[in-house]
Amino acid sequence: MRKNKILITGSSGKFGSKLIKNKFFANSYQPARELLDITKIVTIKNFFKKNEISKVIHVAAISNMNECELNPHKAIKTNVDGTLNLVNVVKTQKKNIKFIYISTDGVYPVNKGNNHEDGELGPYNVYCWTKFCAENIVKSLKNFVIIRTRFFDKDNLKFTAYADDIFTSSIEVSKLVSWIEILCKKNFKGIINIGDKKESSFNKIKIFNKYIKSCKYSDITKDLKYQIAKDASLNLSKMRKLINN
Repeated sequence: MRKNKILITGSSGKFGSKLIKNKFFANSYQPARELLDITKIVTIKNFFKKNEISKVIHVAAISNMNECELNPHKAIKTNVDGTLNLVNVVKTQKKNIKFIYISTDGVYPVNKGNNHEDGELGPYNVYCWTKFCAENIVKSLKNFVIIRTRFFDKDNLKFTAYADDIFTSSIEVSKLVSWIEILCKKNFKGIINIGDKKESSFNKIKIFNKYIKSCKYSDITKDLKYQIAKDASLNLSKMRKLINN
């Protein structure tokens, strides 16, 4: 019997694998894709029949923006249809299951900055649109938490150079995991931005790697076939208020 009765989708992915290393989530359900494939609703139904679940943390997604652009149908099947399958099964359960969805700061307009949960939305590439659509599906549940965020892993930095003129509220992955633990324990429902203070991508990363090089937004985007944000910073007032309550 699982003590915490939490189902984590996508536990084998980059973020999911970090999540399950946290002590609080160690005893959660972490099914392999063969047992629970969000694109196949029958596997979800079977898993829920066999297990007692009180919370779902939905991490499974195609998050690589380039992959989403090159194969939008695959991105929609996983990120949108997969979320719909999971939500539809949760709706059939007698228990009031808490559903925590990991979204993105990319649902906000491309360069607005200081984005507030109740503010304007404007996803700007295929990946962002799939997360925006999935959010709207999750909102049909009574007991949901949508986390809008951006994160990085200090132990697995993706690039050798980061832009000093791209600004975000990105958060180190271990901090994000701690916030998800808090949200599991708190009686919070709704949408919340989770992040760290606004800084350039370069300034955030150089704390963890003094040899990292700086570059410009134009260097990153010159060969891209899709948009990325120059200012994706988040208004974190709701997050700060939550921790003080």
